[in-house]
Amino acid sequence: MSSCLTLKKSNCKNCYKCIRYCPVKSIRFSAGQAHIIGEECILCGQCFVVCPQNAKQIVDETEKVKVMLQSGEPVVASLAPSFIANYDGIGIESMRDALKKLGFYDAEETAIGATQVKREYDRMLAEENHNVVISSCCHSINSLIEKYYPELLPYLADVLSPMQAHSMDIKRRIKNAKTVFIGPCVAKKDEAEQSDGLVDAALTFEELTAMLKAAGIEPEKASDADENSKARFFPTTGGILKSMDCAAKDYAYIALDGIDNCIAALNDVRTGKLNKCFIEMSACVGSCIGGPVMEKYHRSPVRDYMSVAKYAGSEDFITEQPKLHYLKKQHNAFERLSKLPSEDEIRAILREMDKFKPEHELNCGSCGYNTCRDKAIAIYQGKAEKSMCLPFLKDRVENFSSSIVNNTPNAIIVVNDKLEVQQINSSALKMVSLRSASDILGDSVVRILDPTVFSKVLSTKRAVSNERVYLAEYDRFVERTVVPTDEGRMLLCIMRDVSNEEAERRRKEDISRQTVEVADRVVDKQMRIVQEIASLLGETAAETKIALAKLKESISNE
Repeated sequence: MSSCLTLKKSNCKNCYKCIRYCPVKSIRFSAGQAHIIGEECILCGQCFVVCPQNAKQIVDETEKVKVMLQSGEPVVASLAPSFIANYDGIGIESMRDALKKLGFYDAEETAIGATQVKREYDRMLAEENHNVVISSCCHSINSLIEKYYPELLPYLADVLSPMQAHSMDIKRRIKNAKTVFIGPCVAKKDEAEQSDGLVDAALTFEELTAMLKAAGIEPEKASDADENSKARFFPTTGGILKSMDCAAKDYAYIALDGIDNCIAALNDVRTGKLNKCFIEMSACVGSCIGGPVMEKYHRSPVRDYMSVAKYAGSEDFITEQPKLHYLKKQHNAFERLSKLPSEDEIRAILREMDKFKPEHELNCGSCGYNTCRDKAIAIYQGKAEKSMCLPFLKDRVENFSSSIVNNTPNAIIVVNDKLEVQQINSSALKMVSLRSASDILGDSVVRILDPTVFSKVLSTKRAVSNERVYLAEYDRFVERTVVPTDEGRMLLCIMRDVSNEEAERRRKEDISRQTVEVADRVVDKQMRIVQEIASLLGETAAETKIALAKLKESISNE
């Protein structure tokens, strides 16, 4: 299986929506990213359609086609009959003119090949002894049977698809022609690669539109419907049957669209509940006009059907029917490598997700799988992770958070925007002298705390951090932080009891104050002593000076 669908990793956001919508669960999730499993994918394109982040991309073959157009060889476009729905009011002649301006040699309707295919279906039912015949026009349905229902391959019509039949017809008529299919389908890109050169490339309508826009070409609106175009009904549900003769009277003719409906029918065929019938199967709801490119960018099923019905005629295209062996196609079974776990292995995986009893298996589908057992099998096969189970993850997170909240020594109180207590932990209950949370839950916080700080944070949407306050009613000092959460609709209050720290701080302050006072008294006393000594020294010096003066005078007189 070619990689026609790719993943833009930067866009994948762990939403599991692609897994939820994938009918065969061919997506592996690991390392936070979804990965398409090529050997299991049937290229229905649902992951591309539903991805909300546009992480799934269809491989663009525009450059490949441009190289073909520049090669000098005739390149002929095969336009899927749903083009009339995608390009509203623009008929084949206008599309042919636009495509020729792009460099195409010619453009024809794939419905020409559809005419040849539907004739072969009628012949098979009339001339061959078949119990059940399943149409082979839809490559996704063919892949579904080849990969998941290989025992039903004998029931799958061994007939080329309209795209392949038309390309073969073009190459028969035009020497050295290259063919490019253009339609709304992802799977046709893969079918083109597997066609052994019948189809050289496949473009989606979006790719063609981009090419026309880049070249400044706008197809003219002009209807050119004619009666010889009954096979234009092919892209609608029941359109194959509308174009067939359905002359084999002993057969029931059934039209199914949507993978789920087709899978249900295949299960009935497998168990022998459906017999003697021709089943038209289309992977897309609404058939090809509901193809992934149409569904994602051009979703208008009723209007699209009306466009096709208005454009279709009541007679067959005039075309030469190729010899029988040219229309034959071999379908081969694909071996899928995924192994199934034993019952014990499934139970062990379920236990790892805390699912010990059947009632623990919610089967909610949030992981993308329909049941918890399907999820367990996917884990065993390496396609899923335990963390994808949102209830499991939620319970784990809540239990972890509750454990932290209930065992932290800090008081935690949560209030809403009406200042009503929503949550309170055991430390907070002890701090405010309450016996149980039920005594305060739902009541105003004013019952236990001054609401001023809560009102302030609620109005300013700004947190108050590490504010030290005294709760007089509880004779406690606390370091308080109030933070707005949930876009300001909830307030989280965390209080750390710092009463002992505050008492120790005050004791140290008292000691410091007393030390300062003692030091002041000592200094004062020392100063008095110094002053007294200085006073005594002063008197003594004066007396000495007088005595010496008198002695000097006495000596001088002699």
